[in-house]
Amino acid sequence: MADNKNRYYGTGKRKNAIARVWIAAGTGTMTINDRPAGKYLGRAVLEQLLHQPFVVTDTDGRFDVIAHCKGGGISGQAGAIRHGISKALLEVDPELRPRLRRTGLLTRDPRVKERKKYGRKRARRGFQFSKR
Repeated sequence: MADNKNRYYGTGKRKNAIARVWIAAGTGTMTINDRPAGKYLGRAVLEQLLHQPFVVTDTDGRFDVIAHCKGGGISGQAGAIRHGISKALLEVDPELRPRLRRTGLLTRDPRVKERKKYGRKRARRGFQFSKR
């Protein structure tokens, strides 16, 4: 359902990043934390990641995106924004669900950093064994 500014909302999550995403009818501009997406992300691959939900649903260039991210790194935030865009597109048109579901854009990626275990240097890395 649209808010009072005719925007649609979706929350996206990936790793430790959380993105609040609003999409509105427009020309396809993307703003992340009040900066253009290209400047904020810095890598073309991550920018393509953001366009994926629009390409799958044939709506590329029809919506403006405003996203506010926190937590995690740039890659996790890009994945969170992609997830948020997909959920916001469902608010626009519920008929898009099968297409988004088929490409896995609605599934929250459950992979997170494994915790460090005691007696080890990192999560799985033990100390180097010396026979002599």
